[in-house]
Amino acid sequence: METLKTKPDESTAQQELGDETFMSASDLRNYMTEMQMAKATKSVEGMDRAEKARQDLIKRLSQPLDLTPEALRDILVPLKSKLRAAAERGQTELMVMRFPNALCSDHGRAINNSDPSWPETLTGRPRQAYELWRDQLRSAGFRLSALIIEWPGGLPGDVGFFLKWGDTKQ
Repeated sequence: METLKTKPDESTAQQELGDETFMSASDLRNYMTEMQMAKATKSVEGMDRAEKARQDLIKRLSQPLDLTPEALRDILVPLKSKLRAAAERGQTELMVMRFPNALCSDHGRAINNSDPSWPETLTGRPRQAYELWRDQLRSAGFRLSALIIEWPGGLPGDVGFFLKWGDTKQ
């Protein structure tokens, strides 16, 4: 009578365990931890790069432009083109500027609360954009609104300027 083997041949099992492609549960957990740490490091590096880019943008936008007639033309020609394209799509508003709330002296509090004095909190190029609207575009019938358009971590983030030209509510 022949005996049935319930255990695999030990030498075959040891060969499989000795195979470098085999990972023990501990090895697999360590591998997963290393992979998660690598992803987290990439994420942190990405966040660091994003924060550096944000700081560079704040620095650049905090410096007012020298609004020569040529610089003004370089702003208004593409703006008119974008406004025309939006109107052709049937839109009655267009976001014309987005900037970090750090360019508001109160970090966007007045904008968020619809305080009528919100323009006084603007600095740098956002202030210039507001003044351009006030001095040239308002008389042409355009309205300007400012809204907090991003809420990272539940706090006010970027601000958007929207030019509007549709019918006003009466």
